[in-house]
Amino acid sequence: MTVIILTTCPVGLRGLLTRWLLEISPGVFIGGPSARVREVLWGEVQAYAGNGRALLAYSTNNEQGFTFETFDHKWEPVDHEGMTLIQRPKAKSAESPAQVKKGWSKASKRRRFGR
Repeated sequence: MTVIILTTCPVGLRGLLTRWLLEISPGVFIGGPSARVREVLWGEVQAYAGNGRALLAYSTNNEQGFTFETFDHKWEPVDHEGMTLIQRPKAKSAESPAQVKKGWSKASKRRRFGR
């Protein structure tokens, strides 16, 4: 079983994939091609994705029963003691501790002293 998920990729790439896989939802392709065809399709996805992102997941004979690859994606697969996990990038906080204002808010001051 092979699953390819495309995000913001050219329409022509989607048309190419529909020759070998079934598009069950916009940008989500599923099928059972051979390993050789899967590798060729993944190479085409990487070549023609442009500014888009792509994920490839396919079944293998390992403990998880599948493996996956990413292309131009912020989340990266990481091997952790034989299991493939996904690593998300660390989120940057909107406000650093130095920018936090001390004291009461304006609404709190109005509520306390406006009575």
